[in-house]
Amino acid sequence: MAESRLRISNVDAVTHVEFVDRNILDEANIQAIADEITRVVEQASEPKLLLNFANVDHLSSAALGALITINSKVKERSGALRLANIDPQIYEVFLITRLNKLFEIHETAEEALESFA
Repeated sequence: MAESRLRISNVDAVTHVEFVDRNILDEANIQAIADEITRVVEQASEPKLLLNFANVDHLSSAALGALITINSKVKERSGALRLANIDPQIYEVFLITRLNKLFEIHETAEEALESFA
């Protein structure tokens, strides 16, 4: 099995996912990340997922597509997905594509964790 591109921890029934890579641009990498997050989602009956982008400087459109798919899978299982610590330049893309309406985005991981309560 390939080395994980994610650091996954559990905080108060919330699965906290941090990205190892600064740039999430490569198709194969994006697929591996999406597959890993999907496995996490599928293991939970009602997944509570926090994706922390603190380390991420660049995201490709394919990565955004993967996020949309993950969001759908979380919703299918009556779960909740939060995004946090998105770089201002990346957030611009969320605004332009109106994905800021689809995702619940928080400035910090702490705020995102509190929002699950």
